[in-house]
Amino acid sequence: MRRIIAPEQLAAGHCRPLTVSHAYSDAQADQQLTVLPGWGREVRAIARTYRFKGWLETLAFVNAVGWMSHAQDHHPDLAVHFNHCTVRWHTHSVDGLSENDFICAARTDALASDLASGSELHSSPT
Repeated sequence: MRRIIAPEQLAAGHCRPLTVSHAYSDAQADQQLTVLPGWGREVRAIARTYRFKGWLETLAFVNAVGWMSHAQDHHPDLAVHFNHCTVRWHTHSVDGLSENDFICAARTDALASDLASGSELHSSPT
C-alpha cells in the first residue's frame, strides 16, 4: 500500500509523466482522499465543487487553475458556472487516478484558499 502524502507535500510536488503501472488502486485512492477534505471519488476521477461570490471570483479561480495545470502539464475537466466550478482530475495515461491528480487537487485547494482569503492569486504558472 502507498503511504498517504500530506496535503502540504502534495501541493509542493510536481506532476510527471506516468504509465499504467503508476495507477492508484481504489483502496489507495480512498486512503489518499482522507487528507483532502471536500474531494470525492467519481468513476476514475476525483472531483470537488468550489463556490464563490459571483462570476468574477469564479473566473479568477478558473484562470488560476488554468495557469497551474498548464505548468504541471496535467489538465482537469472544469464545469464552470456563475458562482461555482467543479474540478475533476483524472490521469488519462493510467486510465484512472495517479499521484498527479492528488498533487493538482492539493494545488487547486491552495488556489481556492488564496482567493477566499483575498490574497492575490499568483499569476506565475509555477
